[in-house]
Amino acid sequence: MIPRIADPFSKAAAGIKAMYAVEAAVAATLDRTILHLVKLRASQINGCAFCLHMHAKAARADGETEMRIYLLDGWRDSTLYSARERAALAWTEALTDVARTGAPDEDYALVEAAFDETERVNLTLAVGAINLWNRLQIGLRAVHPPEGSNGHDA
Repeated sequence: MIPRIADPFSKAAAGIKAMYAVEAAVAATLDRTILHLVKLRASQINGCAFCLHMHAKAARADGETEMRIYLLDGWRDSTLYSARERAALAWTEALTDVARTGAPDEDYALVEAAFDETERVNLTLAVGAINLWNRLQIGLRAVHPPEGSNGHDA
């Protein structure tokens, strides 16, 4: 794959800076494990290899297990995820495919039971942010770095 723009981050520095500010605000209110799962699951759905590479690496660095990363696509059939994680994953799937799902009340009820109002808003921002990062990386054909190197921290 050939990138469409060599360094899109430098071409829209103000927008990228704003995205990092959203990421920092969300990270201040939500558990890192939840954020890793949200970023990985949305990136799986969207098929963003760049973000999958980056967020799998970050999740492992923060102590996430290989098995939970491997089974994430099948989280509904696995006992490895807590009720809170399952609620976040259901909401991630609903919002990542919002044109089809319409953000169903059943999925919101799960989130409502597991997260307070501030967390629900920040979780929704987190899902929106990773979907924007995915669209940036997929649309501009970002190529993940070779194994062992670091890329942008989206």
